[in-house]
This record gives sequence, C-alpha cells and structure tokens, in this order.
Amino acid sequence: MANHIVSVYGNEGRAGTFLIAEGFNRRHEHVTRLVKKYQDKFEDLNHLKSQKIRTKGRAVKEYLLTEDQFFFLGTLFKNNDQVVEFKHRIIKEFVKCRKQLEKAINQKHDPVWSQARLTSKTIRLLETGAIQEFITYAKSQGGTPEGCEKYYSNFTRMMNTLLFICEEKFKSLRDVLSPVQLMVIGSAEQIIGKSLREDMKNEVYYKIIYKNAKEKTKIFAKLHGKSEVIDKQIDLIE
Repeated sequence: MANHIVSVYGNEGRAGTFLIAEGFNRRHEHVTRLVKKYQDKFEDLNHLKSQKIRTKGRAVKEYLLTEDQFFFLGTLFKNNDQVVEFKHRIIKEFVKCRKQLEKAINQKHDPVWSQARLTSKTIRLLETGAIQEFITYAKSQGGTPEGCEKYYSNFTRMMNTLLFICEEKFKSLRDVLSPVQLMVIGSAEQIIGKSLREDMKNEVYYKIIYKNAKEKTKIFAKLHGKSEVIDKQIDLIE
C-alpha cells in the first residue's frame, strides 16, 4: 500500500477510494457501489469529487473523499482488526493534513513570508515576460501556436519537479512554499529568463534555446537539491 493515502487536493485533504478499498480489504467496485448507493449522504457532507486513475493498464474512476466522507464510509463496514487499524491510520493522516494546511495559512501572516511572496511575484512577472517574448520568437521560427503556448506550463512544471518534493495538489504551490523556497524558485526563474533573452539576442534556434534554459535549470537544481513542501516542517513539530 502507498505510504500516504490522504493528500491535499485543491486546499483540502482527501483520500482516494482505490487505496481505501485496499485498506479495508475490499474490492474497489464494492466501495464505489456503496458511494453511489449513498451518494446523497456523501454529498450532504461535502461535494463528491472523482478522478480517473490507471491501474493494471486500464482507467478506473475513483472518488476522492474528505475526512467526514471517509468516516461515514467507515460506518458501513464491520470492524475487525484490519479495519480498525486502517481507520486509525487514516485518522492520523487527516490530522497531519490539517496541520499542513494550517501551516500554509498561518505563514501568510508572517511579514517575512509576505515580503518573500511579493518578491517572488515580481520575479515571476519578469520570467513570464521573457517566456512570452520567447513564444513569439519561437513562432517566428516555425513553431506551432499550440506547441509554443505550452512553454509556460513546461517551465513551471520543470521547476516544480526539479526543486520540490510534493505529492499534494495545491491550487497554488507558491502559496504554501516557505520564504527560502520562494527565494530558490525565484533564482531558477531568473536563470530561465536570462538564458532565454541571451540566446534570443544571439539568434539561436528556438528549440536549442529551450534546451539550454532547461539544462541550466537542471544544473542549478542539482547544486541546490530538492526540498519538501510543508511536510518536513510539520514533522518537526509533531
């Protein structure tokens, strides 16, 4: 079973029914049938979300349950040693998840974090300006509009993957980064922006420009190393 069942989706903790079924030693189809049967009860507790996951080569729909929804589902199963142990484990995970979110909310009141976030926004605007120039440049060299527009998300995803360890899906990752992490991602953005503009000035082919910026970011990330988003801070106070 996975190390973590509960993760942040948006700005709340949820647990997927696929791993829940495994923890209760039930077939996933059995669990989802229960959710559908009592859907009005689940919806009364919170909006019922779902997602598609791939397992054994096929796509499977699973529900993402909040803490209250998980507790209600747990009442539908007869207790035995495995069920009790699993419920206890998930309760602890939901508690930790709440601490993660509280940490993210509380740090917004810290003047140091506020200043770091403001600086990060300024640097981000400069980088997006460089990326927009690069997109126009790439199109002028034959890049397709659809492919070129993806450079925004490509650079963002690249930085997040190289610099941070984060299994959660926050609405805005930057809103939960520490002041130090905001400084780190700001440095990466400055490297990307400078690399793009220098290569465009030298009229380098756009695909090579992207590759150069990517390689420079990789070097920076390797020198700096990855850091955990919130988790490590939470572990220190538990």
